[in-house]
Amino acid sequence: MKYYSTNLNSDKVSFETALFKGLAPDGGLYMPEIIPKFNMEFFNSEWKYSQLATELIFPFVEGEINQSSLEKICESAFNFKIPLVKLNDQIQILELFHGPTFAFKDFAARFMARTMQYFMQNQKVEKTVLVATSGDTGSAVANGFYKVDGINVVILYPSGRVSKIQEQQLTILGENITAIEVEGSFDDCQKMVKTAFLDFEIQDKKQLSSANSINISRLLPQSIYYSWAWICAGRPKDLLVSVPSGNFGNLTGGLIAKKMGLPITRFLASVNANDVFPKYLKSGKYEPKPSLQTLSNAMDVGNPSNFARIKKLYGEDKIKIEEDILSLSVDNNSTVEEIISTQNEFNYLPDPHTAVGIHGLKQFLKEDQGGIVLSTAHPGKFTDIIEPIINDKIQLPEPLK
Repeated sequence: MKYYSTNLNSDKVSFETALFKGLAPDGGLYMPEIIPKFNMEFFNSEWKYSQLATELIFPFVEGEINQSSLEKICESAFNFKIPLVKLNDQIQILELFHGPTFAFKDFAARFMARTMQYFMQNQKVEKTVLVATSGDTGSAVANGFYKVDGINVVILYPSGRVSKIQEQQLTILGENITAIEVEGSFDDCQKMVKTAFLDFEIQDKKQLSSANSINISRLLPQSIYYSWAWICAGRPKDLLVSVPSGNFGNLTGGLIAKKMGLPITRFLASVNANDVFPKYLKSGKYEPKPSLQTLSNAMDVGNPSNFARIKKLYGEDKIKIEEDILSLSVDNNSTVEEIISTQNEFNYLPDPHTAVGIHGLKQFLKEDQGGIVLSTAHPGKFTDIIEPIINDKIQLPEPLK
């Protein structure tokens, strides 16, 4: 499998190169030359999660990682539960936060760390992973790469725009992990990362790689749990999946899964006040803007990087994009109301990002249609936001304590 740049001005590269480079020399994002297709017999088979991941990812790395090594990577990376929780007859929640940092970013970060280790075995080189975070990416990457020989991680995070627990997870590790607090927004952090990757003077002195969703190795593992959700939901014929969206890497993983043959009817990109994408669907104009600070901080992105990948997946055709993707902006007041009503109605406490996803799903879900919301983080990561809303203490898992 070869990978091309979304800007189409760089040579095609191997998976290993795309993994370690992160960003193409022309500033574009790497995309697989071909999206492999799987038939319904495959999706209707019974799988363990690590087996499903191995089978679906293997065509993207074939010739570079053998199948048995990939299976070991997947078994090690995805060694936690992934429950589908039923709220009512129509709405279910896929809990993606049972990894070590209690956020869905653990899937991508752990897979990425292990694939890098695979390629670096017996190499005496040192690489630097540079990552911008709006909250959960940084802690997941830090945990995934902690004490990995030959790899140093530098995390840029926006001052005052991550929760207290998120900041603690970013900053406590030490060793090969360095966290830098940036006076600015996530977009400022992301711009610094992209600028570093295009600075040839830096590139001559440091072997840089990115762990943001600009890196294609982040998206491959994020495409797997869509198939898992569809299987666990009983393989429904009509399914709308609501994806809390910021930089749109998680949604792009779902779109790749659909292109691979997974029969999900439609996706809903549930965003907060940072509404660049829903405005694009209405007007046809993509107009990035400075990000706004909201209760769902990990989605505070005013210029989603993965929009470039979405366009390539659909041949730059907005009509085709609209056939597969709906989008809705949810404000802070609606987020608060959804946290309260979901807890009261279903005895289920969502984090602010999941609340955005639930609220969005309720607006679009048709009668007799199944709906799944991707729950991206444990509510305990946002005690400073949620506890004043519910006027109660959240029971924290031991690692968060």
